[in-house]
Amino acid sequence: MSGPLSGVRVVELGGIGPVPYASMLLAEAGAEVLRITRPDSPAGRGSAGSDLLLRSRASIGVDLKTAGGVGLVLDLVERADALVEGFRPGVAERMGLGPLECRARNPRLVYGRMTGWGQEGPWSAAAGHDINYIAIAGALWPLGREGDRPVPPLNLVGDFGGGGMLLAFGVVSALLEAGRSGNGQVVDAAMLDGAASLITMLFSLRALGAWQDQRGVNLLDTGAHFYEVYETADGGYFAVGAIEPPFYAALLKGLGLEGEELPHQMDRTHWVEMKERFASIFASKTRDEWSAVFEGLDACATPVLAPGEVHLHPHVSERQTYVEIDGVVQPAPAPRFDRTQGQATAGRYLTGDDADALLASWGLEGSRLGHLREGGSLA
Repeated sequence: MSGPLSGVRVVELGGIGPVPYASMLLAEAGAEVLRITRPDSPAGRGSAGSDLLLRSRASIGVDLKTAGGVGLVLDLVERADALVEGFRPGVAERMGLGPLECRARNPRLVYGRMTGWGQEGPWSAAAGHDINYIAIAGALWPLGREGDRPVPPLNLVGDFGGGGMLLAFGVVSALLEAGRSGNGQVVDAAMLDGAASLITMLFSLRALGAWQDQRGVNLLDTGAHFYEVYETADGGYFAVGAIEPPFYAALLKGLGLEGEELPHQMDRTHWVEMKERFASIFASKTRDEWSAVFEGLDACATPVLAPGEVHLHPHVSERQTYVEIDGVVQPAPAPRFDRTQGQATAGRYLTGDDADALLASWGLEGSRLGHLREGGSLA
C-alpha cells in the first residue's frame, strides 16, 4: 500500500463496527493491517470481500482459544507497530493478549482499545450500542425537531465519528510519540468520550447563551428557517444552510423574495412563520428544478441525495468521492494526500499457501505454521 503510513504494521483483533472502520482508515493511509478473525466467524471468509469495512487489508483465521493461536498473535505483535482491539474490558487480558503481555514482547507497541464506555468507570463492563453511548454523552438529546423525541443519527456519532475515527487518531498520535520516545502506550478510545468531544461547539454556544436545551428551536437544529430541510413538489428534499448574511441574501433571491420587506434574519420570533413561507415556496418546484435555480448561487442550498445516487452528482463524480471496487460503489479513501495518496482494495481472507506467504513476510517460519494448522490454531 502507498500512503503516509507506509511501513507501519498493525495487528487488528477482529470485531465489528468501529474497530474495523479505524483499521480501514489506517490501511488506506498506507499501513499494513493484518486482521485476526475466528476461523468460523461470519466476518471471515464469506464477507472479507463484501463487507466494505474489511477492505484494503488481509484477514486470517486464528483460534485465540488455543495456546498456539495466542502465541502466533504475540509473535506478530513482536513485529508490529500497533495492535487494535474492541473487546469489553478484561477480555483481551483473559485471552493472554492484554497490554502487559503484548508490550512485554514489544515495548514500542501502541495498543489501541475501543469500547463504548471506556476501560474504567462504573459502567465500563455494561453492554451498550451507539444509541446508548451518545445518549449518555449528551449528543442524542439535541437531535430532533421541536416537540418531538430525539432521532438517532444512524450509528454515525458513536460508532464511527466518536469511535472509529477517535481510535485511528489516537493510534496515529501514539505512533508519532513512540517514534520520538521509543515507548508505546495504551490508547483508551471510548465512544462515550468521542461523542462528547464531537459536541464541543454546542457547549461553546451554551456558554455564550446562544443555545437552549429545548430541542428544535436553535440555530443548527432546524429551529431556524435558514437551516432546515424542505420538501419539494416531487417528494424530494432540499437542504438549506444559509447562516451568513450574504448567503441568506442569495437564498432569498433564489426563492423570489429579493426586495421584499421581511423580518430580520435573526429575529427568532419570526422563524416559525418564515419556515412556513419557505416550505410553501419549496413545495412549488421539484428538487431538480430547485437545483437549477440555485446552481451558481452561493446560497448554501443543495439537493438532498440518496445513497444510491450520490455518485452521479457532477461534483462528487469529478472528485471521485465514490469509487467502484469489484462492481460495488463505495466511498473512496479520505482524507487525500498530494504526495502519498493511499488506495482502497477489496478485503481478502487468506488460508493455506496464501496465508503462509503473508505470515512469512512478517518473519514467521513455514514449518511452524504447518504445525499450527494441524492443531487447528490457524485456518
